[in-house]
Amino acid sequence: MQIVLFEPEIPPNTGNISRLCAATATPLHLIKPLGFSLSDRYLKRAGLDYWEHVNLTVWENLEEFLNSQPPDRRMVGTSARHGANLHQFKFEPEDILIFGPETRGLPPEVQGLLDQHIRIPILNTVRSLNLSTAAGIVLYQALANSGAITKLL
Repeated sequence: MQIVLFEPEIPPNTGNISRLCAATATPLHLIKPLGFSLSDRYLKRAGLDYWEHVNLTVWENLEEFLNSQPPDRRMVGTSARHGANLHQFKFEPEDILIFGPETRGLPPEVQGLLDQHIRIPILNTVRSLNLSTAAGIVLYQALANSGAITKLL
């Protein structure tokens, strides 16, 4: 499993997701442009002292990231409103989970490049979940569903 944040905007969300990745040995990829500097104090604070345990790669653009991946690696995009329900989706241990920017989600041109799309079911009274909350929900469901959770036990 890997997590990709496409053009993340809010430093504390990325910091929280980095801690999630450190706790699960999940590689984290950041696709530029970033809405912050990697030296941002809020980013560092949210990640606390776990940064040395994060397998982090920063990419200049999505094309560069995609070209680095094996052709058989499945890309799973996330959306607040469309895609398969998270709890019904069959994850594979090598899936790459791609999350869009906090204020706009994955743009259609990126969604069109992805193999699969999932969503976390939520009531329509809420626009979306916080990015770091959503990443945690999706990652743990993916790890459990694919059998990869055993690496944490």
